[in-house]
Amino acid sequence: MNVMTKSQPVVVEVDPITLQVIRGSFETIAEEMGHVLYRMSFSSIIRESQDLGAGLFDTDFNTLCESESTPMHIGSIPGYLRGIAQTLEDEEWYEGDVVVHNHPYFGSSHTPDLAIVVPVFLKGRLVGFAGNTAHHVDIGAATPGLIIDVPDVFAEGMLFAGTKLYRKGEPNNAMWNYIRRNSRAAEQLVRDIEAQVASARLGAKRFVELLEKFGEETVFAAANQLMDYAERMTRQRISEIPDGDYTAEGWLDDDGRNRDQRLKVKVTLRVRGDEVEVDLTGSADQTPTAYNVPFEGSTKVAAYAGFRKLLLDSATSEVRVPSNEGSFRPIKVTAPSGSIFNPKAPASAEARFTQCNRMIDLIIRALAPVMPETVIAGSSASISFAAYSGLRPSGDYWVFLEVNEGAYGGRPRSDGPDSIDNLMANTRNNPLEDLAMHIPMICDRYELRDDVPPGAGEYRGGIGVVKAQRVLTPAFITHESERHTDAPWGIFGGTDGAVGKCLIYNSENPKEVREMHSKFSGLAVQANDVMAYYSPNGGGYGDPLDRSALRVLEDVLDGFCTVEHARSVYGVVVNLETETVDMAATEKIRAAMQLHS
Repeated sequence: MNVMTKSQPVVVEVDPITLQVIRGSFETIAEEMGHVLYRMSFSSIIRESQDLGAGLFDTDFNTLCESESTPMHIGSIPGYLRGIAQTLEDEEWYEGDVVVHNHPYFGSSHTPDLAIVVPVFLKGRLVGFAGNTAHHVDIGAATPGLIIDVPDVFAEGMLFAGTKLYRKGEPNNAMWNYIRRNSRAAEQLVRDIEAQVASARLGAKRFVELLEKFGEETVFAAANQLMDYAERMTRQRISEIPDGDYTAEGWLDDDGRNRDQRLKVKVTLRVRGDEVEVDLTGSADQTPTAYNVPFEGSTKVAAYAGFRKLLLDSATSEVRVPSNEGSFRPIKVTAPSGSIFNPKAPASAEARFTQCNRMIDLIIRALAPVMPETVIAGSSASISFAAYSGLRPSGDYWVFLEVNEGAYGGRPRSDGPDSIDNLMANTRNNPLEDLAMHIPMICDRYELRDDVPPGAGEYRGGIGVVKAQRVLTPAFITHESERHTDAPWGIFGGTDGAVGKCLIYNSENPKEVREMHSKFSGLAVQANDVMAYYSPNGGGYGDPLDRSALRVLEDVLDGFCTVEHARSVYGVVVNLETETVDMAATEKIRAAMQLHS
């Protein structure tokens, strides 16, 4: 930090030990904020899935630290803060203020992700912010829980822009009553917001304690050094990529209304020295539905997260780089106004996650030729976000949000992980016991997908999930997913994975099956109707003929691969009776397959 004197600004340098102590303090505060938020929340999407983020920020809206939770949340909060700066009620912060904000054209990630921000004051001066975001069950949108096919942003539910829930410590009761009266799940919504308030207030308290213990100059000097360090490490890793332009393209199924129109996603990466531009020019125009992506709060954040995963992954890096604003600085993001990644108001932009995941998937694909030991094959790179809802006998709504798992692509040294959120998503699954306790639903099936194999390779793709949820009363379902037409890609000789699918049927007549589009809105279903979701399988990495024959045998015995598939794709002859590989026959078949490849 620069401390002004009468002559020259003096740069305060924090010694390494104190720097690491303050770094640990920042990270602990962020983790404590996240822990308090999910432990105090009532809705399962926050309490169990942990669809949230929390952190501390300076007055320039730089991220100083972030919780180890969903990347989409934390990276977006600086955008929220910039939006709040434009819209803040009273146009001024006071001690005791608490602001709620979710407007997608003022920096938010999308409307269901409400941010709660508390100003941090030290001796009467504003010195920073503590904030969090969390995905809420229902904010009064056109359809319960989730929306897809709506005309504009005003159909997304309650819009908050710099709105004070508390002013100088006093509650804004009119606003609290407004929130209670405009949600189908009002009790959960209010209690979850109260949990966010408690989390943010705790973060502000801990921030002040840190400042009082070490001094304002030392803490902010350390914060700046940590951001500079993250920036240096990011630039160092970018500089290892050869300069050039790298491009990849993919297709999204549809916009949730116009079923015959696939949507292009095009990513061009311009690497120059220690900087990179992520250019989305050539991607589809904005859609007439909610299938658009807020630029500040989601498009930019996805690009930042993609490069952090590629370059600074803690499992593969020699050093762990702190999660802060510094890692964003060398990355520029471009998306033409009016495109799906930068829509013009008042276009709706709530259903934005799958596009972001595909962007990251294509960033990886574009860099594969020059980063073969770092990239992975195509992942499911989607999200299955389902909203189930209905009316109780009392006339009150029940609403349940669920995120279903996908699968990673094969990796340079191991198979793709099975049945797991990937790339931009890392929410946890919801315990089935919790579901049955609170919601009139039953899970009939929850297991690894077994109808099609994953992408073959020296390292196979991950296997997706099958989840069949049955409603016990008449209900409505809205479902946002992707990749029913464009399979996860194989790489370096690996084969493509498998596309996803979604089925609706009644448990009493399971042979009458409707295959659904990847996204649909407000579908009315009857008691004992089932939605069965099959997530995409990941693509394979490397030549299948290089895969260990014993690993192929294990896949056959585990039910992940048939005897016929083992022979035709991997060239491995499996004897099921003896549970062994015929090595002589395998060598002969593989030699013949290599000759014809």
